[in-house]
Amino acid sequence: MEKRENQIKVSRRNLIKAGSKTLIVMSVLPTGMIIGKGKAWAVKAKSLKIDTFATLIQVSRDIYPHDKLEDNFYAKVVEGFDSAAGKSKADKDLFENGLVGLEQASMGKYNKKYRDIGWETQRVQLLRDIEKTTFFQRIRGSLITGIYNNQEAWPLFGYEGESAPMGGYLNRGFDDISWL
Repeated sequence: MEKRENQIKVSRRNLIKAGSKTLIVMSVLPTGMIIGKGKAWAVKAKSLKIDTFATLIQVSRDIYPHDKLEDNFYAKVVEGFDSAAGKSKADKDLFENGLVGLEQASMGKYNKKYRDIGWETQRVQLLRDIEKTTFFQRIRGSLITGIYNNQEAWPLFGYEGESAPMGGYLNRGFDDISWL
């Protein structure tokens, strides 16, 4: 069993305050806007449906799950899908129809929409069933570069970045092994 430290304790008062603030913010924001949890961020779906955009963020997180990464890193990749959908009807159809198929599989297997499935293992099983499709491969391929080439995410993975501009590994930490 995993022991979690720094768990957030929610009191009734804090829950009501947070809910009230959320309601106020949601009533002021324009439609088509997704507000992220964690660090403040928001994106606006321009070409894809708002539900498609939000589900693609969850799909992206399920394909490459990293607890240390906030949803905004995944949302940046999905913004690229939204941009591509605005430029190409084929791309828009790929994402919209791909999610229609995923939602149908989700409803057929669990009687819930994909995002409403609480267990990650169940969502991953649905993704395994479609992993050979063009839809899945497009998302997976874009995530590789979208997440792992993102310099803002590197410190979260413990990667310091390129070594060549700083003299290379031989002159900079090649033998920094404290456990030997």
